[in-house]
Amino acid sequence: MAISLHNSTNISRVGFASPFLGSNSASKVSISVSLPSFSNLSFKSLETSRQQLYRISAMSKADSSSSNQVKVDISLSPRVNSVKPSKTVAITDHATALAQAGVPVIRLAAGEPDFDTPAIIAEAGINAIREGYTRYSPNAGTLELRTAICHKLKEENGISYTPDQIVVSNGAKQSILQAVLAVCSPGDEVIIPAPYWVSYPEMARLADATPVILPTLISDNFLLDPELLESNITEKSRLLILCSPSNPTGSVYPKKLLEKIAEIVAKHPRLLVLSDEIYEHIIYAPATHTSFASLPGMWERTLTVNGFSKAFAMTGWRLGYIAGPKNFIAACNKIQSQSTSGASSIAQKAGFAALGLGYAGGEVVSTMVKAFRERRDFLVKSFGELEGVKISEPQGAFYLFIDFSSYYGIEVEGFGKIENSESLCRYLLDEGQVALVPGDAFGEDSCIRISYAASLTTLQASFERIKKALISLRPAVPV
Repeated sequence: MAISLHNSTNISRVGFASPFLGSNSASKVSISVSLPSFSNLSFKSLETSRQQLYRISAMSKADSSSSNQVKVDISLSPRVNSVKPSKTVAITDHATALAQAGVPVIRLAAGEPDFDTPAIIAEAGINAIREGYTRYSPNAGTLELRTAICHKLKEENGISYTPDQIVVSNGAKQSILQAVLAVCSPGDEVIIPAPYWVSYPEMARLADATPVILPTLISDNFLLDPELLESNITEKSRLLILCSPSNPTGSVYPKKLLEKIAEIVAKHPRLLVLSDEIYEHIIYAPATHTSFASLPGMWERTLTVNGFSKAFAMTGWRLGYIAGPKNFIAACNKIQSQSTSGASSIAQKAGFAALGLGYAGGEVVSTMVKAFRERRDFLVKSFGELEGVKISEPQGAFYLFIDFSSYYGIEVEGFGKIENSESLCRYLLDEGQVALVPGDAFGEDSCIRISYAASLTTLQASFERIKKALISLRPAVPV
């Protein structure tokens, strides 16, 4: 694992490369890079040269007996080359391949509920197919669903929208990406508290913006320090991304802390906020959810993203949405019209049924949340009894983000040195046959993410495997 940090005025910009992600090189590929001179360049020519600098010309040389073989340029866009693949996806795919090969791997890497989609929601989708509701839907989503979303946001979140201020997309991930593309210009800065969801920085890069990573502390429950935020806002700051409840930490922002952040944001007319609220219903009392757009003066500058994947166990249905001021939402709608067009008509019927289950998803969702809480309590208690482990108890979502850094630096016979979160995850996969996600994927290398979206029996077995693998490293680790 290679990690690079460039610090300027307390701003960190982070990048990583991973052996989990494999290699795209081939024996028959040659690569040449042309480096231009940057002396005496204007800003415009400097930008042009920057594009030339990162353009890689790779020529594929296929085996052929012909001396006149045509060489095909297989170079990629500099924008794409700047983006790192999702490590959570890579590890999940690797663990799945091992399981399909007969290796008894316990997979706790994916952020996906283990429950089936509730029957009433599934039936709505099935009925949509049977009734011929299988054609293109309006680009922004059906009026029926957008109206229901407006009702939900008003009743549950205290924020008012009209249907033309909603765009339904193929998952909340698409909603976030379109929002970043819609509001960010090249050179803008996107402020992202770490630990962060793996896709936030890469989405900023796709918009030719710069991700500005602000670290948080486990002792502060991984919550953003308002003073740190204020000291890092510049004239280039365009977007602050907040996720509560958080992936990967499960932290929930208290209303008072959000109000302090809102006071800072209000001082900067150009700064917008993207509030990722996909886990809002998976929350454990006494913690409560507050929508950032509901705070005084924040509606006009907040883009609220939510969806159906997590709370309603609908990950495969691919359905999310964004709400916000009309000019921003119209821009998101324009991008979607030239990319995927409208979300699945079938999934939208299912989503409408989900919103009809009652406040916060009703009993169906509360039953799943109760199970998640039981699993969380088991893991917090169990890992809390291990030496050298630090835990911030999650108040929402279904992840534990545990500090295992006391195990770094240990040499393991037949494996090598455990140097960081990635090598520890590889060790636990090899030795314990449990697939986890290294914290460096989320911007915090001291930790490892464990998804407890699995049965209690599975979690009990996985803990015993991890415990055995850690104990074999050394009998006791000082905290």
